[in-house]
Amino acid sequence: MSDIDQRINRSETRIFRAVFPNTTNHYDTLFGGTALHMMDEASFICATRFSRKKVVTVSTDKIDFTTPIPQGTIVELVARVDKVGRSSCVVKVDIFMEDMYSDKRDKAVTGYFTFVAVGDDKKPIPIVG
Repeated sequence: MSDIDQRINRSETRIFRAVFPNTTNHYDTLFGGTALHMMDEASFICATRFSRKKVVTVSTDKIDFTTPIPQGTIVELVARVDKVGRSSCVVKVDIFMEDMYSDKRDKAVTGYFTFVAVGDDKKPIPIVG
């Protein structure tokens, strides 16, 4: 297994949250902006753990909200490095929702976040090495 593959495996990030009323919209489902915030946070942690450098979000791509996430469920965010460039990496984030009182679990959201490693001067630097 290459060093990059090992770094990817070690940096996979999982975060669990409960969906409370203050995070939902008028349909009593998780507000899309809140989901994006949680995904950006999980992907940032993953990219930082992967590179161990300062990283900034430079873009998001193809966020698919496939299933509404109702209030009163548990969500798991799984962030994993999907691609590695010279100064950047792309992190895929999936949100799985779980019913609190059964084993039912479904993938609800998938998105991709691109990060660039930056030095103290805020200019891009190699993401690994």
